[in-house]
Amino acid sequence: MRIMIVDGQGGGVGRSLVEELSRKYPTTEIIAVGTNATATTNMMKGGTNLGATGENAVVYNSSRVDVIVGPIGIVMANAMLGEITPKMAEAVASSEARLLLIPMNRCETVVVGVENRKLADYIAEAIKLIGQMQMERDRKEIWKC
Repeated sequence: MRIMIVDGQGGGVGRSLVEELSRKYPTTEIIAVGTNATATTNMMKGGTNLGATGENAVVYNSSRVDVIVGPIGIVMANAMLGEITPKMAEAVASSEARLLLIPMNRCETVVVGVENRKLADYIAEAIKLIGQMQMERDRKEIWKC
């Protein structure tokens, strides 16, 4: 399974995701894609050696992964103080990959119906869902001819 983690600003959310995924699923290919070099560097310190930066990296990799994970702003043009370009948001939102979006009630965007929990709780939930997706994928592989 190939997972792309997208983050911007300082890359803190992405780094937490990389750390947990690397620890829990060491054989999974994780690609850290930052909207800026600081975010990419910080995510890579979390435990992956695959990283890229910028609009083209997001667009290019969105169609080449099974799962995309990141803050909800990665599907909103001009989110993260303008770091998410319209092309980035479109590439992520229109990707055939499964999207796991971490709710962030910031920058005048409120996700209605989402309870206000700690970021760590949302990251743990995302990691759990990825594990379930991995098991589902493995079961399908067993039955292929």
